[in-house]
Amino acid sequence: MIDIFPLEDGIHEIRLARPPVNALNVELVRALRDAVTDAPANGAQGIVISGAQGMFSAGVDVPALLVKDRAGISEYWREFFLMCGALANSQVPIVAAVTGHSPAGGAVIALFCDYRVMAHGPFRIGLNEVQVGLPVPEPIQLIMRRTVGAYRSERLLTAGAMLDAEQALAVGLVDELVGVEQVTTRATVWLRDLLAMPRKAMLRTRAIARADLTQAYADPASLPIEDFVDAFLSEETQSTLKALVAKLKAK
Repeated sequence: MIDIFPLEDGIHEIRLARPPVNALNVELVRALRDAVTDAPANGAQGIVISGAQGMFSAGVDVPALLVKDRAGISEYWREFFLMCGALANSQVPIVAAVTGHSPAGGAVIALFCDYRVMAHGPFRIGLNEVQVGLPVPEPIQLIMRRTVGAYRSERLLTAGAMLDAEQALAVGLVDELVGVEQVTTRATVWLRDLLAMPRKAMLRTRAIARADLTQAYADPASLPIEDFVDAFLSEETQSTLKALVAKLKAK
């Protein structure tokens, strides 16, 4: 589910590898968390997270989640937020190589990274949770606000907006666009340039800049996981998600 490629200059590429769409089931979520957490001990000075060409990640594996009981759903969202915490608290910089579509959970992964390079073309990214009946919790709203600003974040989140690559660049949701074949290469180049800076000064400055994010995810027990589970199990959300899954199966 995760492929790890040590590259030059202390960069490790962590590639999501759960065909066909890198849907985030609990095993993939755990694998990504562990890979990010373990990377510095394995020699990584920086990380690139990538996906398949055309699809970074389709987000949460909704069909798998819908058949779980409350305990299974709670376990999933706990693991998901622990993954977010690993990204938030990474001691080394991370670049998202957004190699294609990146809705919902895929966009969440990208937003926690220090920098986002996205494939130019007919690809979309965004937090579309409202469209499928899910409220966006504060710990996720935080990463959108700190990326695109409070007003823009409110507009995008409330509408569950999915943006094409050009729109995402225009509002600052991603930092640059390149051809799909060059996304990972460009992400690596950007990270290599960052790592060429005086290391202690760069890492200390980064830690100060991300202090709000690391503080928000410092204590997983303080995150509103059970509130989110309640929302997931609500009648509105369940009916909306089941209709979405039925629609996808009919295609």
